Amino acid sequence: MSGGGGSSWRSLLLRIGDKCAEYGGSSDYRDHIDTCYSALGRDFESSKDAIFELILQCAEQLPHKAPFYAVLVGLINLENEDFAKRVVDATHSALQDALQAGNCDRIRISLRFLTALMSSKVIAPSSIIEAFETLLSSAATTIDEETGNPSYQPCADFYVYCILASLPWGGTELVEQVPDELERVMVMLQSYLSIRARCNDNSFSVFETDEGTSPAEKDFVEDLWERIQLLSQNGWKAVSVPQPHLPFEAQLVAGQSHSLSPINCPLQLLSSPSNPKNSRGQERHEAMLKFPQRLCRLSIFPSNKNEIMRPIDRFVVEEYLLDVLLFFNGCRKECAFYLAGLPVPFRYEYIMAETIFSQLLLLPQPPFKPMYYTLVILDLCKALPGAFPAVVVGAVRALFDKITNMDMECRSRLILWFSHHLSNCQYIWPWQDWAYVRDLPRWAPQRVFVQEVLERETRLSYWDKIKQSIEDAPALEELLPPKGGPDFKYTTTDKNLELTNGHRLSRELNGLVRTRKTQREISSWVEEYITKEHGPKFALEVVAQTLLDIGSKSFTHLITVLERYGQVIGKVCSNEDLEVELMNEVVSYWKNSTQMTAVAIDRMMGYRLVSNWAIVKWVFSSVNVDLFHVSDRPWEILRNAVNKTCNRIADLRKEIATLEKAVHAAEELSLRAEKDYEEAKLICDATDGKEPGQSPARVKRLELLVEKARKDEATARESLETKKVSLSGARDESKSLFTLLFKSFADVLNERLPAVSPDEEMPNLRSRNAKLNANEIRVEVDLEVPASMDVDQENENGESNDSETNGEEKRQGYNIGEQEQWCLVTLGYLKAFSRQYATEIWPHIETLDSEIFTEDVHPLTKKAAFSGLSRPSNEW
Repeated sequence: MSGGGGSSWRSLLLRIGDKCAEYGGSSDYRDHIDTCYSALGRDFESSKDAIFELILQCAEQLPHKAPFYAVLVGLINLENEDFAKRVVDATHSALQDALQAGNCDRIRISLRFLTALMSSKVIAPSSIIEAFETLLSSAATTIDEETGNPSYQPCADFYVYCILASLPWGGTELVEQVPDELERVMVMLQSYLSIRARCNDNSFSVFETDEGTSPAEKDFVEDLWERIQLLSQNGWKAVSVPQPHLPFEAQLVAGQSHSLSPINCPLQLLSSPSNPKNSRGQERHEAMLKFPQRLCRLSIFPSNKNEIMRPIDRFVVEEYLLDVLLFFNGCRKECAFYLAGLPVPFRYEYIMAETIFSQLLLLPQPPFKPMYYTLVILDLCKALPGAFPAVVVGAVRALFDKITNMDMECRSRLILWFSHHLSNCQYIWPWQDWAYVRDLPRWAPQRVFVQEVLERETRLSYWDKIKQSIEDAPALEELLPPKGGPDFKYTTTDKNLELTNGHRLSRELNGLVRTRKTQREISSWVEEYITKEHGPKFALEVVAQTLLDIGSKSFTHLITVLERYGQVIGKVCSNEDLEVELMNEVVSYWKNSTQMTAVAIDRMMGYRLVSNWAIVKWVFSSVNVDLFHVSDRPWEILRNAVNKTCNRIADLRKEIATLEKAVHAAEELSLRAEKDYEEAKLICDATDGKEPGQSPARVKRLELLVEKARKDEATARESLETKKVSLSGARDESKSLFTLLFKSFADVLNERLPAVSPDEEMPNLRSRNAKLNANEIRVEVDLEVPASMDVDQENENGESNDSETNGEEKRQGYNIGEQEQWCLVTLGYLKAFSRQYATEIWPHIETLDSEIFTEDVHPLTKKAAFSGLSRPSNEW
């Protein structure tokens, strides 16, 4: 079997362990391995290298099936030890390279595959123990105050996490073959857990309270350690980890167990800056970004909704899910296929929903764009129509019930996801169950959530369609965004309207634009007939309103108008106060469209008609400050402005990195050209040009190449210096922006936050919810329900039987005042901005400390900002 056989072994290797057509629908693991091994054997000699590459690729990108690939390598090891040795060495090299590069996913997966190979007798157990001990030694050194750098504890924790996460795949073999060595590793793990600092950082929690974390609560390393201890007490047996090697154990034991070369962990050196306190904080932030916590577990459903399983099995299923999400992020159909068919003997829909939502809401950033999780959830609803839609509905209800305590960034993501999800489900949702929010105060988080979802849905569809979707809950029509288009101040459609100078001048300006007058001509006309007679503010009003009206038909029209006549607006906006007025005119014109308001201001910033400073001043003007807790509009515009500023810095960094490589390449080319020229000239001079191939003409050509190489090098260096100057300017701009941003936050919060009591007790803004457990939310959902998106409606009229009772209870239960809610929302956004842009903020922390975060700033303001930066409390 050559051509067809090659195709067969590839598909069998890819699909091993899956219930699929390649294996006749069988789920017997022994049959899978026998079939696949036979196919590999038929083409082994002709396709040895291809088989080697595909096994390594599958082990890395389908890590939930690592035990299957380990068994195949083990069986091949019986016939061809060199092949198995190549696999071991290649995996070791991948692990070593990943350690040096800090590639977390590859470190974790390589260590798991090596452990699985040990279970299949390919690697000696002592080699795995040595690898574990090396990682543990590095972790202990890292957190040591004298010999290491405790700021890099996230790195040390990650190494320990990798060891603990590998044990379910090899604990059984290790305890049987090297029990004393395994016990030594367990003691070292316990020792590390006893000296490390517990991660009580609430800045990355989806739900927050004023009281913080309970001292008894475990962090993610302690939680996994507890699960591993329970696993060891249960004989290291995890039903979620397949053990396909067991039926072949009598054969595998005859194979050669290969030794693993020692691994080396990079040292985390401690820098010695002028301000070690701030340097430690910045180093810790960088370490947290490089070695992030993979999962912040979100317990949405009660424990009785998951099948009875041991704690370690939940962890293993979460690992499977996260691995599939990681490696199939570019192929949603395959992702849904593997998510729905994990090699576990129990149902896991609820864990799957909790894991996906935990990734969607993961702070500071989800691993992938939120759109990816939207598509995955939709595909899973199609793949598991009898189960998963109901689980998603239950998750949404649970999250909605806890929205009051949700982090502001997470709330924004949930709004965007939910509106997009509904747009793919014909906008069907049992809105009548949430109709009670209409009677809540306008600042109540649940009411604001529904209002923002409806607004986002309107952007994705049209007003009448969204109104029709809530016809079962007519009370919610009050929360719909305004219907209608722009509001032009100088409209002439109403014949009874008395025309003013503004109407006349706007009509004349419109005529100039329609007749395609140049920007210079229009600017001169504005200066002569409007600015001189009526002042710059009135001129700005006429110009902005008229040009916005001309560009109101579509996004394209707006961009075209700004490109052609942006300079006219720019000349009228001669200072920041007028830029603020320009944004007020945009809001006035597009008062019925939050989306067009945001787009117009964003485009104006792109064309430098308004500065980021002006946007911050506008957002924190009195008219917008009063909207902070009832609308997302000012926050959306502020996010866009800060994003643009930070993205410019990121783009410049990438360009500089590319240019540095170009300079290095130009240097090498120049040196090589000079060397060739010098050698050719030396030979030519020594032989009077008689040496073949070393004529004066060739020397002249080489001289010209040297000149060109030097010019190219000089050009590359010049471009690099220009970009560095631009980056320096962008950083200065960023510094000014964040200084103004934090000052604006501090000023408005100082005005409204309750004073600290005489005994320095912090005010409690959550009068009712402070004592709730931050990550515990509960909901009851029936799994056996129809597949439509309104699956948990309980009677034939589409209404939940207890919706009215629950609504009344929730109306009466909400008792946070408007000022307290305003403070909570504003503090939440301050924390979110600090967290999201921490990389750009940390370089300016000394300036912010000296100019902004002084003793005059309210302690809750400092707490929110520093919590977002993950700054240790002893530095506040």
